[in-house]
Amino acid sequence: MIAGLVSGALDRGALAFLATLAAIGILVPVLNLLVPATSPFYLSSYFVALFGKYLCFAILALSIDLIWGYCGILSLGHGAFIYWYGFQHFAYAAFMVLFVPGLLAFVFGWFAFRSRVTGVYLSIITQAMTFALMLGFFRNNFGFGGNNGLTDFKDILGFNVQAPWTRAALFMISTFALMLGFVICRVVVSSKFGKVLVAIRDAEARTRFLGYRVEAYKLLVFTLSACMAGVAGALYVPQVGIINPSEFSPGNSIEAVIWVAVGGRGTLTGAVLGAVLVNYGKTYFTSGVLAPYWLFVLGGLFVAVTLLLPRGIVGTIHQRWREWRERRGAAARVPHATPRAAE
Repeated sequence: MIAGLVSGALDRGALAFLATLAAIGILVPVLNLLVPATSPFYLSSYFVALFGKYLCFAILALSIDLIWGYCGILSLGHGAFIYWYGFQHFAYAAFMVLFVPGLLAFVFGWFAFRSRVTGVYLSIITQAMTFALMLGFFRNNFGFGGNNGLTDFKDILGFNVQAPWTRAALFMISTFALMLGFVICRVVVSSKFGKVLVAIRDAEARTRFLGYRVEAYKLLVFTLSACMAGVAGALYVPQVGIINPSEFSPGNSIEAVIWVAVGGRGTLTGAVLGAVLVNYGKTYFTSGVLAPYWLFVLGGLFVAVTLLLPRGIVGTIHQRWREWRERRGAAARVPHATPRAAE
């Protein structure tokens, strides 16, 4: 049954996207570990760690696109679900990575959705929740390191996190997690459940009038999204080596929304592309003389996309492709005029 759901949700475009991710997940570690440093094809450990971080951001973008692009829930506080605590026992830590964000999202969503808080009011509440958590975690008596956060991550399962093989393994795991998250999102949005989510996004009152329990649908997808964000945070920490309460900053959550808007809201592949492109631009602009102007660039990018590409990069490409096929189909259906017989 699960295999049937997966196969039915993956079209040729989705399979090509997954194949591309799989190729990246294999080639990048190979070019880092097995190619001599003098070769032009060699990829440094810095590159592996940097793009491993981008993959984690892509998972976070997927989680936001799932709720915003398909259900209309604009969360400006999704950074609240990526703060990962490094427990000593791996199995327990892995469980808590899913349980804590899921529980937080479930409790928050239970009260918010049952109260029928929607639109900009819900966005403001999510932002306020994140800001409150940031202030709380900055307190030293919370046991999370205060301003310094959680630092000095040296090993995971006994392996040195700075070792090239460990970095390569984390990169491959991040790629696999992104592929798995993409498949899960595709299955959700392609199912009847996903059709109801789109109906809630486009006409919530009408969907409720038809007898659907809108609050239950919102709560379930919001909790799933939070669990995905938790996985992104868990993979982000060992590759970066530090996590502090500044990750709760509402600005970080807003930036993640911009990734989705740039790539294409409601496209999934666009969310991944937007996360990689915007963060690559951030790395480029913040490493030189343009560093003080990055926020202006980011704001200008968001305004430009909103005005010129409201569907985002991938959404615009899909729209142009559909229009081209429709024109081609209409031209093929027009009957050709037959020449009149000579009198």
